[in-house]
Amino acid sequence: MLNKSKEGILLLGLFFILSPSFSQLSRTQYEKLENSLSETSFFGGHLTGFVLYDLDSQQVLYEKNSQIRFTPASTTKLFTLFASILILNDSTQTLRYVASGDTLKIWGAGDPSWGYLDLPQPDFTSFFEPYSIIQFSDANLKSPNWGLGWQWDDYLYYYSAERTSLPIYGNLLKVFPGKQNPQVFPKKFQSEVYKTHIEIKDMERDFHRNRFAYNPKLYRGREDFLPLITSPELLVELASEKTGKQWVYRADSLPENHQVWRGTSLFPILKEMMIESDNFLAEQLLFMVSDRLFGEIDSERAIEYMVENYFYDLPDEPIWIDGSGLSRYNLFTPRTMIALFEKIYRILPDEMLLELLPTGGVSGTIENGYKAATPYIFAKTGTMSNNHSLVGLIKCKSGKQYAFAFMNSNYPWKASEVRREMEKVLIQVRDML
Repeated sequence: MLNKSKEGILLLGLFFILSPSFSQLSRTQYEKLENSLSETSFFGGHLTGFVLYDLDSQQVLYEKNSQIRFTPASTTKLFTLFASILILNDSTQTLRYVASGDTLKIWGAGDPSWGYLDLPQPDFTSFFEPYSIIQFSDANLKSPNWGLGWQWDDYLYYYSAERTSLPIYGNLLKVFPGKQNPQVFPKKFQSEVYKTHIEIKDMERDFHRNRFAYNPKLYRGREDFLPLITSPELLVELASEKTGKQWVYRADSLPENHQVWRGTSLFPILKEMMIESDNFLAEQLLFMVSDRLFGEIDSERAIEYMVENYFYDLPDEPIWIDGSGLSRYNLFTPRTMIALFEKIYRILPDEMLLELLPTGGVSGTIENGYKAATPYIFAKTGTMSNNHSLVGLIKCKSGKQYAFAFMNSNYPWKASEVRREMEKVLIQVRDML
């Protein structure tokens, strides 16, 4: 899975110097890019960074503000992708466990797949079948349910689901909208759905408890999921119902003499995270990385390990806080994003890399943008208020592909307007190379 014979397994050193190279850009081409990104262009009204990089010659063809740190949003998932491939390889960390008579003692390892979306499922039925009692502990979980720098008012939205050691149903409430009497799953929460006269157009969860309100006169019925407030007690209740087994919660420490269950394939989770920019999967992947490395779930410790051992050679030290990019504390430079992308490019086969990246006009978060008869953009997006970035591959008219990082912060416009202007620049690059 990780071999790429033409380039080797892992690029440990980056030898390019980030200054413009004219080996492949003519003076005219260079000046066109300068004009498109100049202070008098659309991009002069906010902070913009751009790098265009030749993966074959390892030369930077063009750069602007490549040394400045930006809020990366979901392009942070490229860091999580690299860590997951390198540490987890091809399987999830699902459980650590000890069998004791008719009791199976388990500690979740972060696997997010149980009952979530259409992901391949660990065979929990067979795994639990020999036991009458499942004893669950979360004593190995050191990270909080929310990441540092997440916005408190995102508690309303599916993309801010809580992180846990053993999630079930993605830690989400599934909503089956209807103008009258919307239905929810798990069904235990149906009694917690109530009508309100408050002027809200969508179903909303109470801030402190799993109670859900909607206004029948205004309700649009658009949401699919709402985040649940999680707890070990809620998990054992839902898991008991799902498995038909008796689950109990005891916060016992993980003993040294235990076994590990790697329950399912990793690649579908990586693909869903990257194509749909799934924050929950990204956070749980980082949990699994930590569990694999240390036998405990501590995303901060996992990040420190990756930075010290695998990202020490990046042009600028990444300020990396979480797995998903929800944190506004994350800060990366465009040239660091290029160096990271090159690491990913060197360890993945081309066909696998392209399968993991959203494709302009075709799939994922850029399905409605960068449209062309022949797709030319394969890249990870990152968007939050006043910040939008795109990092990946551009395939040019010559048939050759280049890496690029295009980062924008502190703009006062809608992200859609920034994307339109970015598209103009990238079309220019495509057509002139």
